[in-house]
Amino acid sequence: MEISNNAVVGLTYELKVSKEQDEIESAPFSVEVRDEEDPFYFIFGQSGLPEKFESYLAGKKEGESFSFIIPTADAYGEADEELIMALPKDQFSKERGFEPFMLEEGNFLPLMDENGFPLQAKVLKDLGEEVLLDFNHPLVGFDLHFEGEVLEVREATPEELDHGHVHGEHGFDHK
Repeated sequence: MEISNNAVVGLTYELKVSKEQDEIESAPFSVEVRDEEDPFYFIFGQSGLPEKFESYLAGKKEGESFSFIIPTADAYGEADEELIMALPKDQFSKERGFEPFMLEEGNFLPLMDENGFPLQAKVLKDLGEEVLLDFNHPLVGFDLHFEGEVLEVREATPEELDHGHVHGEHGFDHK
């Protein structure tokens, strides 16, 4: 079976990123490895990843390897200054499930938006009564270099399509 819309896809890959600065491309460095012990499974067309990621995989079959680069503009774009904001520290209290070390510079805070969807913010700076947070995607501003192999391609079940995620061994378990 070929990778196409609504197929369940399992991949192993290494993701490296690079950044262009002053017209000089940095050497790519590894930021994530999904191996056979921890493969990445998703429903094609619903991965939540940049569109180009799925377009480069379309038509591939189980056992095929892949290697492609998604430029910044087609990945997560450039940083949006409006997504950097100072919030009162008292919003991140123990009562709300936060520990003081979580507000240290460089940490990512696990948060939820107003609709209950998970998101994260990087702590940029402690401003005393406030903390400066960056809500941009962590890979904003980077070219994404993917190299890997297609482990599995199968039809998604009606339940998986209805729920929008993979079930079973490599997916979500509703138990």
